Amino acid sequence: MTETTTPPGAAPEGSSTAAPPGSGTAAPEGSENTTYGYLADKDALIKRMHRIAGQVGGVEKMIADDRYCIDILTQISAVGTALDALAFTILDDHVKHCVAHALAAGDKAVAAEKSRELLEAVHRFARAR
Repeated sequence: MTETTTPPGAAPEGSSTAAPPGSGTAAPEGSENTTYGYLADKDALIKRMHRIAGQVGGVEKMIADDRYCIDILTQISAVGTALDALAFTILDDHVKHCVAHALAAGDKAVAAEKSRELLEAVHRFARAR
């Protein structure tokens, strides 16, 4: 995932105080101040992942129980759809946070890098279809 940068302890541009955690301001990856666009929805995203993991477990059980192949394929398709929806949620957050912040910062090199990353991610989704 991509991030934006504010030095530790520094206030974001146009602000007089440091941004609260999850506000969209981030330090370099791996630092204690790293935040990403999806953080506001983190708990909901984790719950969705748990449901998807449950669906995958259900498919495994269907196979173990010798269920009808079309029923298994239907459930596999549902898992794929759920993962796609999760991925698009994170992609949407990335565009609204990481890419938008890079463009607003005015650094053409950073904006170009975030745009390149975005296009690569979209291409990966397109190839997977």
